[in-house]
Amino acid sequence: MCVCLFVLAASAPGAAAADEPATTVSQVDVVANSPLPGKGIDRDKAPLEVEVLTARDLSRDGAADLLRAFDEQSAPVALDAAAGNPYQPNLLYHGFEASPLQGTAEGVAVYVDGVRLNQPFGDTVDWDIIPSVAIKQVTLESANSLFGLNALGGAVNIALKTGFDFHGAEADAVAGSFGLRQVDGQFGAEKADSAFYAAANVAHEAGWRDLQSSDVGNLYADWGGRTGPNELHVDLRLASSDLNGPGVSPVQLIAADAKAQFTGPNATHNRSATASIRDDWRFNARDSVQGLAYLSAFRQTIANGNAPNDTPCSDDPALLCSESLPSTTTGGALIPAFLGPSPFAYGELDLQKTSTIGYGASLQATSTRSFFGHSNAVTLGGSLDGARTDFAATSLIGGLNPARLFVGPGVVIDEPGGNTPVRLSVKDAYIGIFATDTLDLTPALSMTASVRLNDAQVDLHDRLRDDLNGDHAYLKFNPAIGAAWRATKWMTLYAGISQSNRAPTPAELSCASPQASCSLANFFVGDPDLRQVTSRSLDAGGRGRLRLSPRLSLAYSIDIYRTDLFDDIGFVNSLALGRAYFTNIGTTRRQGADVNLVLRATGWRAFIAYAHTDATYRTGFVEAAGSNPQGGAQDELVVRRGDRLPGIPSEQLKAGVEGDLTSALTVGADVVARTGSPLVGDEANLTPDLPGYALLNLYARWRLSNRLELMGRIENVTNARSYGFGTFSPTSAVYLAQAPGASNPRSLSPGAPAGIFLTVHARF
Repeated sequence: MCVCLFVLAASAPGAAAADEPATTVSQVDVVANSPLPGKGIDRDKAPLEVEVLTARDLSRDGAADLLRAFDEQSAPVALDAAAGNPYQPNLLYHGFEASPLQGTAEGVAVYVDGVRLNQPFGDTVDWDIIPSVAIKQVTLESANSLFGLNALGGAVNIALKTGFDFHGAEADAVAGSFGLRQVDGQFGAEKADSAFYAAANVAHEAGWRDLQSSDVGNLYADWGGRTGPNELHVDLRLASSDLNGPGVSPVQLIAADAKAQFTGPNATHNRSATASIRDDWRFNARDSVQGLAYLSAFRQTIANGNAPNDTPCSDDPALLCSESLPSTTTGGALIPAFLGPSPFAYGELDLQKTSTIGYGASLQATSTRSFFGHSNAVTLGGSLDGARTDFAATSLIGGLNPARLFVGPGVVIDEPGGNTPVRLSVKDAYIGIFATDTLDLTPALSMTASVRLNDAQVDLHDRLRDDLNGDHAYLKFNPAIGAAWRATKWMTLYAGISQSNRAPTPAELSCASPQASCSLANFFVGDPDLRQVTSRSLDAGGRGRLRLSPRLSLAYSIDIYRTDLFDDIGFVNSLALGRAYFTNIGTTRRQGADVNLVLRATGWRAFIAYAHTDATYRTGFVEAAGSNPQGGAQDELVVRRGDRLPGIPSEQLKAGVEGDLTSALTVGADVVARTGSPLVGDEANLTPDLPGYALLNLYARWRLSNRLELMGRIENVTNARSYGFGTFSPTSAVYLAQAPGASNPRSLSPGAPAGIFLTVHARF
């Protein structure tokens, strides 16, 4: 915490130059007080941590990139590389995740122009379907119940551009290391009471590891019209991506070949389309109504090659066995051992397909009429988000070639009580009713009170058998209250408490039995109820802006928080079957502090952002050790109160400086440093942490004219070794040609080496 104390001292009034009086820098940031775009409130009246990233922040060192801006500039945000693909990171905010990977406990709500981005099937967030070039502003808020389900730790609220706020045409062409080729373009125009905006991007990256590649495309269009006080927008978002991520590799394999993958393929294909219409009707300067309706379609297919669970039986090598039981295929037929002496070993291919049609509508009324002479802002509203999802999953037993790629066609695995084909239909509906009121008790003191009622209905229908049938209903009333006090012209203090919840997802409900657990997070058997997760959060801090001299200004924010989750849901290894299942594991806690300091001078900017996160289990439990070599006598892990949650770095430091060397040339540098964290699969904290790292990046912008700009960026200048995720793999079950005899199950996802990237930015 010494860094935290240093920054606190630097941001205190005494840090101002002795010969210059400290005065307030005049600036007002308006932030949304609900997912649906509306009037919002002054950021200084919000009783919680709020961080805003603008379009300029996203394109500071190259073409617009939301994930890079999060990773390099936001103190409480960390990205991990579980999938091993740069477009598929897990985003952690205050130790809560917004992840594209099924089976992840999703604790962050994400919205794009009022449309919920968390997918209905597993609450997952696919970052690759968001068009970074079209983003106008991103707001990160700590726990806020008004953002509905999954806002346990916070919310990400993304506003896209329109033709009313962007005029002209711009394009970016990017080329660089690892075969990156990218083109972005945007156009906006306004005429009379109509406006049009369109943006598109296409990117290809060959990757630096084996079987790592990305092909991503996004298209966004918005038509807007104004009639008197009414403003109507019709939007369309289309996205397509083909992502190959090698994931983690055993440490002995990495030591022999850092680029090597463990098993393959590891391919994800996403197709997405969303159409929406939203209206903002202002009756007068104080009263307005906002409405939104949307329809979406999402399709995802996954092919994942793995080490086999089915191998020749010890007592009859002519047959395959799983868990010492004969392996079976469709109809109960035994699976013979089909690989003789050859360069192939047994392998498993897990195939998944998810097709979702989603729909939703939101309506809210806002008023800023005074209340007995006191300024007041009231919002009342409701929302409905529904979907129909068809899910199918199949496992095939086949071979692995010397490169550890699955070789088929393979035999379908159908082992009741273990790994079976799945066809599941899901209907879900999430209804929210909310209200919030911000009242100025005095000109300097504002109080905010909020409530939200969440009603979740999840109905499962098994298309192959009756194992997964079930109807589930969850209801939760979530209050929040807080206050913000403008203590001085340069400091606002705030504090608030809130409650949020999330309902178990269809994915979790379908894999919730220890007697019939699943081999993957998506392979479901059994259907007992799970309790919904409830979070209770305390947030307090301060923020402000100072002018230290006529040419020097300082903006700062300091936040401390604690969030306790009750009936948290974990994916726990089964003692009985050596597989895993979802279950309520009791209480977990995330607490910590964030500090941001931004210093601006004429032509120069410097920042430092520090985050401390303490994430622990508050209830103990016992699970199977899986591939963790530190299991006890019964091959179990005993997780105790106070053990750290895996995958969450406890310390982060981000810093940067940028300045104009000449009127045409700007140079900058930034550094991202993180401490390590327990490996996923080591919930008992028995093995060494994932190692920490520090990465240095340099960039420059050269303005050739008012219409043409060149940008260059060097990432990981020192070619430092980093690891973005760690877990355990069945290393000894797969022959590693580069590391024969390897047996260490510790597996890591290595970060990219040094890379150079060039961007040409043109305005038309």
